[in-house]
Amino acid sequence: MAPDHVVSDLTVKVIPNDRNNPPGKLADAELHFTAGPLAGLKLIGFGIWERRMSAGRNVTFPARQYSVNGERRSFALLRPIVDATAQDRIRDLVLEAFAAYEAQADQAVQS
Repeated sequence: MAPDHVVSDLTVKVIPNDRNNPPGKLADAELHFTAGPLAGLKLIGFGIWERRMSAGRNVTFPARQYSVNGERRSFALLRPIVDATAQDRIRDLVLEAFAAYEAQADQAVQS
């Protein structure tokens, strides 16, 4: 079972991708809200991926796909209002949660 990464009024839950399908996808993540008007709700659809061309990890955000004239497009469900770096903070929280998950998994293997 993956550990939960708690930050203030938010918990990041990591769900590992044990099947390695699709290739490169390491895990899914959810944001669980624990206080405020969103308390008791969760935002799903985050993906943690191994980068294709370089070392490191990437986080994809929840999105809805749609088609215009046969062309597939994506509509982001979580967007910044004013501060474009707001997404970076969420991305960092998700990556921190995954790093904590990996550390715990490594520790369990070594024990």
